[in-house]
Amino acid sequence: MKQLSPQDATFLYLESEHNYNHVTSVQIYDPMTDPNKIGFNFRDLVEHVTSRLSYIPFLTERLVRLPLELDFPYWIADDHFDIEYHINEGHLPENADWPIFCDHIARYHSRPLNPNRPLWDMYVLQGLDNVGGIPKGCYAILTKVHHAAVDGAAMVRFFGMMHDIDAKGTPVLAIEPERIVGHDCLPNTKEIIKRALVANLGSPVRMADTVMRLAPSLYRATQKYVRSKRENSGKTVVPDTRFNSKVSPHKIFDATRFPLDDLKKIRQVVPGATINDVVLAICSGGLRLYLNAHNELPEESLIAWVPINTRSKNDDPAEGNNISAMTVPIFTQIAEPVSRLQYIYQATQQTKEAKSGVSAKLMTDLSKHIPAATQLIASRLLLKNNTKLRMCNLFISNLPGPQQAYYMQGSKVIATYGLTPINDGMGLFINTPSYDGSLMFNVVSTRELLPDIRFFVECLEAAASELKKAADRELILQKKVP
Repeated sequence: MKQLSPQDATFLYLESEHNYNHVTSVQIYDPMTDPNKIGFNFRDLVEHVTSRLSYIPFLTERLVRLPLELDFPYWIADDHFDIEYHINEGHLPENADWPIFCDHIARYHSRPLNPNRPLWDMYVLQGLDNVGGIPKGCYAILTKVHHAAVDGAAMVRFFGMMHDIDAKGTPVLAIEPERIVGHDCLPNTKEIIKRALVANLGSPVRMADTVMRLAPSLYRATQKYVRSKRENSGKTVVPDTRFNSKVSPHKIFDATRFPLDDLKKIRQVVPGATINDVVLAICSGGLRLYLNAHNELPEESLIAWVPINTRSKNDDPAEGNNISAMTVPIFTQIAEPVSRLQYIYQATQQTKEAKSGVSAKLMTDLSKHIPAATQLIASRLLLKNNTKLRMCNLFISNLPGPQQAYYMQGSKVIATYGLTPINDGMGLFINTPSYDGSLMFNVVSTRELLPDIRFFVECLEAAASELKKAADRELILQKKVP
């Protein structure tokens, strides 16, 4: 029996009636890679997922929340688990193209999971023959999992656990017998009350200990904040954009992909730069082009909220959340793309060295010791005032994925996409998972905030092309290429 961690619980408490904190993964499969396979068979998929259930705990467990949030929820075995409730299938309309495919994905992502069952489901989508760039006969599997169960790193592991490294069915990850799931029940009332008392009475002591340990870093961070406020007096630190508004339930999605080798080449132009820096530079360039076209480009730099995986070797890799975040300027006010990348690299380096990123780590550590009821109340207040706080303009997440082909039931995964939650006040999320030599830019927003999402994606493509050409010229000047 396992209890939800404080950070996992935050993703429950920060949900609203229009915005649900689940992630949706989309894989496109080509059955022609297996000469013995003819199309898609629903029963085979159900049997395959069933064969992997015992190695992925949250698939057969549901959450139980306590009255008055006396303590954090518990994962317990779902006595009424029915896998066929969690796996369904559908078909795109005849002659459906890429935009219709994206709309279908967005509608699926917009629907909530049933909180009384295990927090996941799969949806097989066929009829992709007229979707541009996808071979005939392919199908897609959309998998929705609540963020309380996984973060990005755990989702990558889940993806690996479900797939094989060849068409013969060799699992990607070695099966670990000790990870086989038990069937724990909820503790009795006496035990629940005892645990809640220990957690609530001990939280002030643990919080004080955390503050003392982080006191030097907190002091430096406070000094830096005061200096920053003094230097930027009268200026808008986080500019107001169309994305800092209320988020409706009408989610939209679109995506594009770039060769990973192109981004690796681009980063060479700025010594020390990472793929993540290049991703931020492309997003910055795309936002600059898009907002400029609408006469909405602020004079100040847009600020991005960038998640950071803080797992250690001793952390459970299979589930749950272990993340922090940093807020960084992405220098949308700078026109020249290589200069923009240089400034972004310097800003992310400064944050990574904890010169400006202590607050995120501090809040992550402190949140581990806040009682459940207090977290719930704080989350409700945050949801109510999110548009006023304006902590950033958008989310950007870069998640390294497998660089080899994956298979399921003999069918090769030829593309993978992902949709993430958005919130009031931060209505744009660009996540960029990589897979088998490609890096996908996935854009999630709402119809009201980004009605011309295809144009925005074209701006990202133009920004990537512009940055690549500028980097190529600069590398030639630096004599780093023949």
